[in-house]
Amino acid sequence: MKTIDIIRRAGRSLRHAKARTILTSLAIAVGAFTLTIALAAGQGAREYANTLLTSNIDPQILAIAKDKSFFEGGKTGPQEYIPGSSTIARPNGALVKRLSQADIDAIAKRSDIVSITPTYAINAQYITRSGQKKYTVDATTYNSGITQTVIAGSLPALRTSISDTQIALPEVYVSLLGFKTAQDAIGQTVTIHLERTPNITEAQIQQALATNNPQVLTALATKQTKDADYKVIAIVGKSATALSATTSVEISNNSAKELSDFSTIGTDNYHEYTIATASVKPGVDPAMVKQALVNQGYGVQTAKDLQGLLFTIVNTLQGIVIGFGILALITSVFGIINTQYISVLERTREIGLMKALGMRGRHVSRLFQFEAAWIGFLGGVIGSTIAVVAGLSLNPWITSTLSLGDGNVLLIFQPIPIILLIIVLMLVAMLAGYFPARKAAKLDPIEALRTE
Repeated sequence: MKTIDIIRRAGRSLRHAKARTILTSLAIAVGAFTLTIALAAGQGAREYANTLLTSNIDPQILAIAKDKSFFEGGKTGPQEYIPGSSTIARPNGALVKRLSQADIDAIAKRSDIVSITPTYAINAQYITRSGQKKYTVDATTYNSGITQTVIAGSLPALRTSISDTQIALPEVYVSLLGFKTAQDAIGQTVTIHLERTPNITEAQIQQALATNNPQVLTALATKQTKDADYKVIAIVGKSATALSATTSVEISNNSAKELSDFSTIGTDNYHEYTIATASVKPGVDPAMVKQALVNQGYGVQTAKDLQGLLFTIVNTLQGIVIGFGILALITSVFGIINTQYISVLERTREIGLMKALGMRGRHVSRLFQFEAAWIGFLGGVIGSTIAVVAGLSLNPWITSTLSLGDGNVLLIFQPIPIILLIIVLMLVAMLAGYFPARKAAKLDPIEALRTE
């Protein structure tokens, strides 16, 4: 008997038991629906992560730390003491080594590095402007390697920094500093205020006491202050493809260094940096520069490394959802086995008649396995179709709710993975139908015909 004839006969047999076929197929459809959504969500999340990086981060940028432990959370427990090295404790108690100014200078001299900017420690007390209240502020260096969403004003092109007298303000400061609109803030002057408690040595104290002048001792203990004025060049908002909205005001590298030096001079933080951002020369592979720096003992991450980290997170979440889909399929497998066993019992005389007329055991086995395959096919098509229709309908709502931005969707359905999924479901169904099919193939035709 030809395979195509067996397939057709299997289809006709299922049509005679429509209710049972549909119910069993729906059990598989649940798993197919879950797996289709998981595949679409994984693809959409990966494309979104890729868009997030390519649209916001210069691929030639490197993040450089003193050693790789920085990107691994730091080292816990006692560490080897190395003269001249500096460490800082993270909130979890882990220690990370810090880059020194000598490290920064050495990296800056490399021919494949255009520039390097350390993360300066700026202990600013507040930001304000004339006639307005004072607000706490976190000041950081303007990163010319990241594209930002500008609400008002303008920022320089990629790889070009702002000037030393300019500042980019987060949108949150617009109303706080008394501006009616973001546009009103452009060109206005804001002030960052810093204070520094003198690091008094014992020798200075002895010298002040020797003068017998209280004013000298008072002056020695008086806090030193610094006000830095900047002109607002842009108001920065959250990008649809940004990890989070920025809350730090941004100033030029030179300005950040000046404020950092004022804040940290005389302390252990002076010219010590947790991390630095380097710009690789155009045309040079960042991976090659990374490897060279790693060989020197530094910890380095490229934009692709960050992409890999995001993809790992996405794949993990996708794997969890796929796991639930597989559990649903396992449940449906038992449903197929049960359905096929009942079908064999109900059609015992029919099986005996077919075998009496010359149908071989292997053909009988194939008949029931192809029936199972039809059930898997129907369940896969039903589940995947519902998933695609529901996903495409919900995509606009999901995009709006998650603020993904125009042109970005979470669920991306691709035909090839869906087709492969349906084929896999058919194979799983055939595997589930193996034992009932084997039972049918071994039935004795005479005994089967005697069955009432």
